[in-house]
Amino acid sequence: MVGQIYHVGLTVTDMDRSLAFYTDVLGLTFQGELVMQGPETDLLFQRSNCRARVAYLNGSVDLRTPPVELIQFLDEPASSGTPSLFQSSISEICFWVDDIEAVYRRLQDHGVDCLSAPQVFDFTVQGFGKSKALYFKDPDGIILELMQPLEEE
Repeated sequence: MVGQIYHVGLTVTDMDRSLAFYTDVLGLTFQGELVMQGPETDLLFQRSNCRARVAYLNGSVDLRTPPVELIQFLDEPASSGTPSLFQSSISEICFWVDDIEAVYRRLQDHGVDCLSAPQVFDFTVQGFGKSKALYFKDPDGIILELMQPLEEE
């Protein structure tokens, strides 16, 4: 009934700050941006006179890889909650990396809030192999994950 994921949207409070983080710190490629407004936008977001700045970024040139969509509402600031892995919502977005230790050092160099150092997981018995993973937060406190699949020994 539904197909592949088209994009993953995140509401941010400061587009310029978020663009700098996702491009300069994480290395995603900026694909472009637009402003949504008009009757269709009002209906979609259930707000009168809604204007939203929307930007698209991607870490892959593969067109099948869904981009990250950043949304900043221009006329009504987004409310900030406390993102949690333990509440009903999207818990995180996971990015695949080649060298998680190098990316972790880069995050630390930029003062990014990491929930832990990279951790090794072995799910070979369940058929999922081995990997290293860590959680960290973007400038709005949105929880993100890095994962590096490990070669079987």
